[in-house]
Amino acid sequence: MKIIAQNNLIVAVVECDSPQITSAQSALELLMEAQYEFECSRLAVPKEALPEDFFILSTGLAGEILQKFINYHGKIAVFGDFSGYRSKSLRDFIYESNNGRDVFFVPSQDEAVRCLMEA
Repeated sequence: MKIIAQNNLIVAVVECDSPQITSAQSALELLMEAQYEFECSRLAVPKEALPEDFFILSTGLAGEILQKFINYHGKIAVFGDFSGYRSKSLRDFIYESNNGRDVFFVPSQDEAVRCLMEA
């Protein structure tokens, strides 16, 4: 993780190119690591850190993982290219998430950090 600090807020940016968050438990462990090491509860995560099952809403994995963030007062922004997903339910889920204050799906790391700083 790398840390970006602005205006007394900290965002931890996860750096990886393969799935690291594969379950609700691994999501919780990552959030706890950021909280204990950096006193940070805002994570910017590349799309590649999540398994493909995350983006198939019927698996329930997205709900389980994101619920952990909500339960433990974390905020998450997933960044990457989501244009290849054709599922209407996933597109609706992304739209609704982006209109909230805890979960965001954005195209770039910079935008992820911006959303988390403003949330």
